[in-house]
Parts: sequence; structure tokens; C-alpha cells
Amino acid sequence: MKQAATADGPEFDVVDSTLMKRVFYAFATLALLSVAISLGGKWFGRSIAMAGYTDDTTIHEVVIGNNVIAVPANVIRFVQARRDGIASRLDLYLRYPQMDGYSKAARDDFNHTGSARNIVFLSFEPQMMSRDMSGRFAPIYSAMIVQPGMPGPGGTTLYGFTEKSGYLNEMLAVAKRPGKDPFVARCLSGPSAEESLAPCERDILVGDSLTLTYRFPKSFLSDWQALDAAIATETAHFLKTGH
Repeated sequence: MKQAATADGPEFDVVDSTLMKRVFYAFATLALLSVAISLGGKWFGRSIAMAGYTDDTTIHEVVIGNNVIAVPANVIRFVQARRDGIASRLDLYLRYPQMDGYSKAARDDFNHTGSARNIVFLSFEPQMMSRDMSGRFAPIYSAMIVQPGMPGPGGTTLYGFTEKSGYLNEMLAVAKRPGKDPFVARCLSGPSAEESLAPCERDILVGDSLTLTYRFPKSFLSDWQALDAAIATETAHFLKTGH
């Protein structure tokens, strides 16, 4: 019996060694998995906290037609658009009047905390119409509005649209500009305007055959001259047009 036990000894050693290796690998795998989950949880938690925003200021160059739009990532509205390359459209957002993108300091503004609304939404896309909104006033909009208008903020005149115009629950804000076509913006009216973060819309022609449409809170109409100038200045910084 003693000899049998001695003879069986090495076999037990091999079994014990194999078992210990399996236990070690199992614990090592669990440890690595735990680290991965921890790191993934931190990343995912940050992703949820950012709610699609980013404070990354890396510059991306987006090509639309013969134009290059160079903008920091924290100004680009949608995650999938935060890359270099060719696009058919680019959507941005800026805080007004600072004209900056998302940051921890601007978190409340971008999350629309409280009653204040100060985010402007911008969209670049290929030009589809020969005239911008100001240029369309005389030949198009003037025949679609109800005269006379009523005084609006910032020296604007607010006009309702006729029933046949197709612009239900909207009004047209118009302001004279010496030597230029008038400032023109379309704004939602009634309950729709109250629910919208940016119920007013204006488009201008920029770059090489590009249209820039920007949407803004109705309260900004009182400051339309400064707003329009700020949009033009910021666009000039972003836009590089090929020749």
C-alpha cells in the first residue's frame, strides 16, 4: 500500500499543478474583466453625463463643395459629424453673445437650464436658391404677407402670412438696412414658438455656393444687427473657400 501511494504521488502532483493553473488563469481573466468594466464604466458614465456634448476643441475640417469649414469639435452639434472629410451638410451650435461652443462653464446654457435661451443653431449646406432670405423679400415674401405689419423688437416690423402662403403659425420679421436688402427672418408664433428653443430662422449666402441657415430665440430680434454681424464674423473665421 505504501508503494502504491508512492507510485501515485507524481500523478497527484500533475493534477494539482493543472488545477492551480486553471484557477490562476480564471482569476487573471476576472481581474482583467474587472479593469475593463471599470474603465468602460468611467467612459460610459462620462458619455452619459456629456449627453452628446463634447468639450474637445480639436479642429475638424469638413468639406462641402468647394468650401472647407474648419471648426472645433465642441461647436459641431452631432457626434457622427465630428470628423474630417466630405459632408453634404454641417450642423453647429454656438452660445450667444460669447460665440463659443460647449464647455463645462457653459453646461447650463447648452442644457437650457432655467428660462434663459441663448443658443444659436447653424447649418451649412449647398445653395439651392438663387437668393437668400433678404433677397427673397421683394419678389416673394412681400406678396405673401398681410399688410400692414405691427412694430416689433429692435425696429423690426412683424407681418402675418396669408392663408395661401403655406406658412401657418409663422410671422415674418423685417427691418430696413440702408443700401442693402432688408433683414428678414421667419419666426414661429403661438404655442409652437413657446415650445421651441430657437423659433426664428434666417438664411444667408456664404462662401462658394453655400447657404447658412441660423436659428435663434425670438428675444434676439431686439439685437438683430449685432446677432447678424456676429454670425457673419464667426462664419468668416470658420470658412475657407477654394479658388
